[in-house]
Amino acid sequence: MDELTGRAKRPVTALAGPYGHPAHPILVTVPIGAWVASLVFDVASHVVSPGGFLAQGSVWLIALGGLGALAAACVGFLDLFAIPPRTPAFRTGLVHMALNLAVTAGYAAGFAWRLGGGPPGPVPVGQVALSAACLTVLAVSGYLGGKLAFRYGVRVAGEETQAEGFTTGPPR
Repeated sequence: MDELTGRAKRPVTALAGPYGHPAHPILVTVPIGAWVASLVFDVASHVVSPGGFLAQGSVWLIALGGLGALAAACVGFLDLFAIPPRTPAFRTGLVHMALNLAVTAGYAAGFAWRLGGGPPGPVPVGQVALSAACLTVLAVSGYLGGKLAFRYGVRVAGEETQAEGFTTGPPR
C-alpha cells in the first residue's frame, strides 16, 4: 500500500473511529432513517384521517435527522482530512460533503416552513415535494459515499488486514 492510500485508511483522530471501524457510516443511518421515515409520514398523512398526528411526527423526524446529520458531518469532516488533497478521492469527498450540506439546508428550510404553522392535517404538497427532492439528492450523495469507501477504500482496512478474514485454520 502506498503512502497516500495508507493515509486515507487511517483515522486522523480517535473521534473518527479506530482503524477499520470508521464512525461516519454508522452515524449516517440516523439522518437517512429519520428523513426517509418523515417522507413516509408525509405521504401517510394524506391517506389516514385525521393526518395531523403524522404531520407532527414528520416534523420531529426532520429535527432528529438534522441532529444526526450534524454528528455524521463532524466525523465525516475528520475522514475528509485523511484524504490527500488534489486526488479524485478528495474531489469526490468534497462533492459528497457539498451535497450533504445542501440536503441538510433543504431539510432545515423545510423544518422552518413547517413550524410556520397552518391548519392541522395532511402535509402540504410543496413540503412533501421538498422532502422528496432532498432525499433524491441524498441518494446521489450516498452513492458518492459508497464510491469513497468501496472504490477508493477511504477508511477501509488495507487488503493485508482484510486477508486475515479469509485464512483457513485456527483464528489468530
